Amino acid sequence: MNAAVRAVLFDLDGTLLDTAPDMVGALNTLRAEEGLAPVPFAAARAQVSHGSSGLMRVGFPDAIDAGLERLRERFLALYRGRLADETLLFPGGDLVLEHLEAAALPWGVVTNKPGWLAEPLLAALGLDRRMACLVSGDTLPERKPHPRPLLHAAQSIGVEAAACVYVGDALRDVQAARAAGMRPVVASFGYLSDSDEHRLWPAEAWIDTPAELIGWLANA
Repeated sequence: MNAAVRAVLFDLDGTLLDTAPDMVGALNTLRAEEGLAPVPFAAARAQVSHGSSGLMRVGFPDAIDAGLERLRERFLALYRGRLADETLLFPGGDLVLEHLEAAALPWGVVTNKPGWLAEPLLAALGLDRRMACLVSGDTLPERKPHPRPLLHAAQSIGVEAAACVYVGDALRDVQAARAAGMRPVVASFGYLSDSDEHRLWPAEAWIDTPAELIGWLANA
Protein backbone atom coordinates (compact mmCIF):
# COMPACT_ATOMS: atom_id res chain seq x y z
CA MET A 1 0.00 0.00 0.00
CA ASN A 2 1.30 3.46 -0.90
CA ALA A 3 2.03 5.96 1.84
CA ALA A 4 -0.30 8.96 2.02
CA VAL A 5 0.99 11.85 -0.08
CA ARG A 6 2.54 14.50 2.15
CA ALA A 7 4.49 16.57 -0.40
CA VAL A 8 4.70 17.16 -4.15
CA LEU A 9 7.95 17.90 -5.95
CA PHE A 10 8.16 19.25 -9.49
CA ASP A 11 10.70 19.35 -12.25
CA LEU A 12 11.03 22.93 -13.50
CA ASP A 13 11.31 23.26 -17.30
CA GLY A 14 8.40 21.60 -19.03
CA THR A 15 6.59 20.64 -15.83
CA LEU A 16 6.08 23.58 -13.48
CA LEU A 17 7.05 26.35 -15.88
CA ASP A 18 6.69 26.82 -19.61
CA THR A 19 10.21 28.17 -20.17
CA ALA A 20 10.39 27.27 -23.87
CA PRO A 21 9.49 30.72 -25.24
CA ASP A 22 12.43 32.33 -23.47
CA MET A 23 14.89 29.49 -24.00
CA VAL A 24 14.08 29.05 -27.69
CA GLY A 25 14.04 32.82 -28.06
CA ALA A 26 17.58 33.01 -26.70
CA LEU A 27 18.65 30.19 -29.03
CA ASN A 28 17.27 31.94 -32.08
CA THR A 29 18.82 35.24 -31.04
CA LEU A 30 22.15 33.42 -30.96
CA ARG A 31 21.50 31.85 -34.36
CA ALA A 32 20.75 35.33 -35.74
CA GLU A 33 24.07 36.56 -34.34
CA GLU A 34 25.73 33.69 -36.18
CA GLY A 35 23.96 34.56 -39.43
CA LEU A 36 21.57 31.61 -39.28
CA ALA A 37 17.81 31.35 -39.71
CA PRO A 38 15.61 30.57 -36.69
CA VAL A 39 15.05 26.99 -35.61
CA PRO A 40 11.35 26.04 -35.78
CA PHE A 41 9.84 26.47 -32.33
CA ALA A 42 8.37 22.96 -32.13
CA ALA A 43 11.71 21.32 -32.91
CA ALA A 44 13.55 23.34 -30.27
CA ARG A 45 10.76 23.04 -27.68
CA ALA A 46 11.21 19.27 -27.54
CA GLN A 47 14.82 19.80 -26.39
CA VAL A 48 14.23 22.37 -23.67
CA SER A 49 14.06 19.77 -20.87
CA HIS A 50 17.60 18.78 -21.85
CA GLY A 51 18.85 22.27 -21.10
CA SER A 52 21.59 24.09 -22.98
CA SER A 53 23.13 20.86 -24.25
CA GLY A 54 19.87 19.79 -25.89
CA LEU A 55 19.31 23.20 -27.44
CA MET A 56 22.87 23.31 -28.75
CA ARG A 57 22.28 19.98 -30.46
CA VAL A 58 19.27 21.29 -32.35
CA GLY A 59 20.60 24.81 -32.89
CA PHE A 60 24.21 24.05 -33.79
CA PRO A 61 24.44 20.33 -34.61
CA ASP A 62 27.86 20.64 -36.25
CA ALA A 63 29.57 22.62 -33.48
CA ILE A 64 32.24 20.82 -31.45
CA ASP A 65 34.77 21.43 -28.70
CA ALA A 66 35.77 25.06 -28.14
CA GLY A 67 33.34 26.34 -30.74
CA LEU A 68 30.45 24.55 -29.07
CA GLU A 69 31.44 25.84 -25.63
CA ARG A 70 31.64 29.42 -26.93
CA LEU A 71 28.14 29.12 -28.35
CA ARG A 72 26.80 27.53 -25.17
CA GLU A 73 28.23 30.30 -22.98
CA ARG A 74 26.77 32.96 -25.24
CA PHE A 75 23.40 31.19 -25.21
CA LEU A 76 23.39 31.12 -21.41
CA ALA A 77 24.20 34.84 -21.27
CA LEU A 78 21.38 35.63 -23.67
CA TYR A 79 18.97 33.44 -21.76
CA ARG A 80 19.96 34.97 -18.40
CA GLY A 81 19.03 38.34 -19.86
CA ARG A 82 15.46 37.25 -20.63
CA LEU A 83 14.72 34.61 -17.97
CA ALA A 84 11.13 35.60 -17.32
CA ASP A 85 10.15 37.71 -20.33
CA GLU A 86 7.62 35.13 -21.54
CA THR A 87 7.93 32.28 -19.03
CA LEU A 88 4.81 31.42 -17.03
CA LEU A 89 3.25 28.58 -15.12
CA PHE A 90 1.60 26.15 -17.50
CA PRO A 91 -2.15 26.85 -17.79
CA GLY A 92 -3.81 25.53 -14.66
CA GLY A 93 -0.56 25.42 -12.74
CA ASP A 94 -1.68 28.24 -10.47
CA LEU A 95 -4.74 26.22 -9.49
CA VAL A 96 -2.56 23.23 -8.66
CA LEU A 97 -0.29 25.24 -6.39
CA GLU A 98 -3.26 26.90 -4.70
CA HIS A 99 -4.81 23.47 -4.13
CA LEU A 100 -1.61 22.12 -2.57
CA GLU A 101 -1.22 25.15 -0.34
CA ALA A 102 -4.86 25.03 0.77
CA ALA A 103 -4.40 21.36 1.63
CA ALA A 104 -1.22 22.16 3.60
CA LEU A 105 0.82 19.97 1.25
CA PRO A 106 4.30 21.49 0.82
CA TRP A 107 5.64 21.62 -2.71
CA GLY A 108 9.12 22.10 -4.05
CA VAL A 109 11.29 22.04 -7.14
CA VAL A 110 14.03 19.59 -8.07
CA THR A 111 15.70 20.57 -11.34
CA ASN A 112 18.91 20.03 -13.25
CA LYS A 113 18.84 23.74 -14.12
CA PRO A 114 21.74 25.49 -12.33
CA GLY A 115 20.87 27.59 -9.32
CA TRP A 116 22.11 30.84 -10.90
CA LEU A 117 19.27 30.46 -13.41
CA ALA A 118 16.62 28.63 -11.38
CA GLU A 119 16.71 30.91 -8.33
CA PRO A 120 16.20 34.28 -10.11
CA LEU A 121 13.60 32.74 -12.42
CA LEU A 122 11.47 31.47 -9.56
CA ALA A 123 11.96 34.75 -7.71
CA ALA A 124 10.85 36.77 -10.75
CA LEU A 125 7.57 34.83 -10.76
CA GLY A 126 7.09 35.13 -6.99
CA LEU A 127 7.29 31.37 -6.50
CA ASP A 128 10.37 31.43 -4.29
CA ARG A 129 8.23 32.69 -1.39
CA ARG A 130 5.74 29.85 -1.80
CA MET A 131 7.84 26.73 -2.36
CA ALA A 132 9.17 24.60 0.46
CA CYS A 133 12.48 23.82 -1.22
CA LEU A 134 14.58 24.21 -4.34
CA VAL A 135 17.24 21.69 -5.33
CA SER A 136 19.09 22.87 -8.42
CA GLY A 137 21.46 21.07 -10.73
CA ASP A 138 24.47 22.38 -8.83
CA THR A 139 23.13 22.03 -5.29
CA LEU A 140 24.76 18.60 -4.99
CA PRO A 141 27.49 16.76 -6.94
CA GLU A 142 24.79 14.45 -8.34
CA ARG A 143 21.98 15.38 -10.72
CA LYS A 144 18.95 13.50 -11.98
CA PRO A 145 18.58 10.63 -12.84
CA HIS A 146 20.52 10.10 -9.59
CA PRO A 147 18.03 9.95 -6.71
CA ARG A 148 20.05 12.05 -4.29
CA PRO A 149 18.59 15.46 -5.32
CA LEU A 150 15.07 14.13 -4.70
CA LEU A 151 16.06 12.59 -1.39
CA HIS A 152 17.72 15.86 -0.38
CA ALA A 153 14.50 17.73 -1.18
CA ALA A 154 12.40 15.36 0.91
CA GLN A 155 14.81 15.62 3.83
CA SER A 156 14.86 19.41 3.64
CA ILE A 157 11.08 19.62 4.06
CA GLY A 158 10.94 16.82 6.62
CA VAL A 159 8.92 14.32 4.62
CA GLU A 160 9.67 10.65 3.98
CA ALA A 161 10.54 9.94 0.37
CA ALA A 162 7.78 7.35 0.13
CA ALA A 163 5.24 10.07 0.92
CA CYS A 164 6.42 12.30 -1.96
CA VAL A 165 5.13 12.54 -5.50
CA TYR A 166 7.58 13.71 -8.16
CA VAL A 167 6.20 15.22 -11.37
CA GLY A 168 8.44 15.51 -14.42
CA ASP A 169 8.49 15.36 -18.20
CA ALA A 170 11.64 13.31 -18.87
CA LEU A 171 12.62 9.68 -18.42
CA ARG A 172 15.37 10.73 -16.00
CA ASP A 173 12.66 12.24 -13.77
CA VAL A 174 10.85 8.92 -13.56
CA GLN A 175 14.11 7.03 -13.01
CA ALA A 176 15.17 9.39 -10.22
CA ALA A 177 11.79 9.16 -8.52
CA ARG A 178 11.76 5.36 -8.66
CA ALA A 179 15.31 5.16 -7.31
CA ALA A 180 14.38 7.55 -4.49
CA GLY A 181 11.30 5.53 -3.56
CA MET A 182 8.95 8.31 -4.64
CA ARG A 183 5.84 8.09 -6.80
CA PRO A 184 6.54 9.36 -10.34
CA VAL A 185 3.96 11.22 -12.41
CA VAL A 186 4.68 12.16 -16.03
CA ALA A 187 3.72 15.61 -17.29
CA SER A 188 2.60 14.62 -20.79
CA PHE A 189 2.09 18.31 -21.61
CA GLY A 190 5.81 18.92 -21.18
CA TYR A 191 8.72 18.97 -23.58
CA LEU A 192 8.42 15.52 -25.08
CA SER A 193 9.75 14.63 -28.52
CA ASP A 194 8.16 12.30 -31.04
CA SER A 195 10.72 9.64 -30.09
CA ASP A 196 9.80 9.72 -26.39
CA GLU A 197 7.69 6.67 -25.63
CA HIS A 198 6.60 8.21 -22.36
CA ARG A 199 3.63 5.89 -21.90
CA LEU A 200 6.15 3.08 -21.49
CA TRP A 201 8.06 4.84 -18.72
CA PRO A 202 7.66 3.21 -15.26
CA ALA A 203 5.41 5.94 -13.87
CA GLU A 204 2.30 5.73 -11.72
CA ALA A 205 0.33 8.24 -13.74
CA TRP A 206 0.40 10.46 -16.81
CA ILE A 207 -1.29 13.85 -16.77
CA ASP A 208 -2.15 15.78 -19.92
CA THR A 209 -2.78 19.05 -18.07
CA PRO A 210 -1.49 20.36 -14.73
CA ALA A 211 -5.03 20.39 -13.31
CA GLU A 212 -5.29 16.61 -13.73
CA LEU A 213 -2.81 16.29 -10.89
CA ILE A 214 -5.48 17.52 -8.45
CA GLY A 215 -7.83 14.68 -9.34
CA TRP A 216 -5.06 12.12 -9.26
CA LEU A 217 -3.91 13.25 -5.81
CA ALA A 218 -7.45 12.88 -4.50
CA ASN A 219 -7.25 9.16 -5.20
CA ALA A 220 -3.53 8.57 -4.65
